[in-house]
Amino acid sequence: MPEWLQIVFRSLGTLIVLFTFTRILGKKQISQLTFFEYILGITLGELAGFISTDIEKHYYLGLIAMCVWFAVPYGLELLTLKSVNLRHWLEGKGRILVKEGKVMEENLKKERLTADEFMEQLRGKNVFRVADVEFAVMETNGELSVLLKKDKQPLTPSDMGIKAVNEVEPQTVIVDGNIMHEPLATIGLNPQWLLTELDKIGVAVENVFLGQVDAYQQLYVDLYDDQIKVPLPQGKALLYATLKKIQADLELFAVSTRDPEAKTMYGSTSQQMERMIARLHPMLRP
Repeated sequence: MPEWLQIVFRSLGTLIVLFTFTRILGKKQISQLTFFEYILGITLGELAGFISTDIEKHYYLGLIAMCVWFAVPYGLELLTLKSVNLRHWLEGKGRILVKEGKVMEENLKKERLTADEFMEQLRGKNVFRVADVEFAVMETNGELSVLLKKDKQPLTPSDMGIKAVNEVEPQTVIVDGNIMHEPLATIGLNPQWLLTELDKIGVAVENVFLGQVDAYQQLYVDLYDDQIKVPLPQGKALLYATLKKIQADLELFAVSTRDPEAKTMYGSTSQQMERMIARLHPMLRP
């Protein structure tokens, strides 16, 4: 067998083994890897390269080496799930760098961080003043977690006494001009509904690069042609306007009628409608 063909087959086999190992070890971003996992990835990659091109060595010996480098970390990973002490020994623990607004200089030295590097990490978290930080910890993966002081944190609906509504994941129903049937079925819709909605805005499905439907069955589309302006969905706005009109009509009937019972009924119903609109307002905001 020609040498180049041996390298092709060895590389394909190694690639399959390496892919299997990485799938079993789990998915992590590069920034989430511990130092040990980083070294493991480099070593497996080096071994894969060696056994793919070194045709003078036995292929199975390289595979054995890869299996050892896979089995030991995998076994340790399973053990760390059960042992906190082992996990701390292998992966380390987070180190507090700021506590109660005070920078812990000794911990900065232990992490081998200069003041400039520390400020760079803070700026990466959109924090430009150390005085705004209540608590900061260097995680085991090298990421800095920051908690701002209470008066420096962004304002939330709960701070203002507003009841927010939990968002539901929008479903991507069109990709590259093709209708995705499974996401449509997930939200209880069908292709005919989708085509009808596209007709309302005068767009053909073939011209849609990406289309999504939210929890309120509003369709958002992005077209291949960016020069074409697509109107934003108005379903929630129309519903809100309709409810407000109904409430205003009830108030008008209460004022216009001379029948005491009807006046009471219309007035009471108008107040109920007003309370219902107030509760629905967070959901019906555009």
